[in-house]
Amino acid sequence: MKVISRLVIIGILAGVLLAGLLQLVYVATGNKAYTLLYNVDYIPILSKWESYPIIGISFHFVFCIASVVGLYFILSLVQLEKRILPYFLTYTAGSGILYFLTALSDKPPAANDAEAWLYWTLSHAAYSILVAELVIHWLHRHKSLSGKTLHTET
Repeated sequence: MKVISRLVIIGILAGVLLAGLLQLVYVATGNKAYTLLYNVDYIPILSKWESYPIIGISFHFVFCIASVVGLYFILSLVQLEKRILPYFLTYTAGSGILYFLTALSDKPPAANDAEAWLYWTLSHAAYSILVAELVIHWLHRHKSLSGKTLHTET
């Protein structure tokens, strides 16, 4: 249970970083890529409540937490949970593809907004690195300190 609790915290911390980076992009450039984090208007059940900001914010954090927990356990199956590259490739490429869900919405940014796509994808790259670093250095370091075997890779 400690592993899941720590993964939830990692998901929350990384979600805060991601939202913060995209908000900084908006403040600095006016680009609205951040709106994709909270946009639920293309999800039939959630779209009924899209006017309530807490729904979009909750969606963002639930997705961050679920993706961290899920990816960690998937990578654990093939002993890759302590490497940065699988997190980086999954989150960066995955977000680059998922960006185009914006085509299902009337809200900005447009699916063909290359600048928004770049900000979105680079912010997710930073998210991926934070997730990987926290998993490797916090989750697994803690496991080794509690008497379990840790095999680190350099």
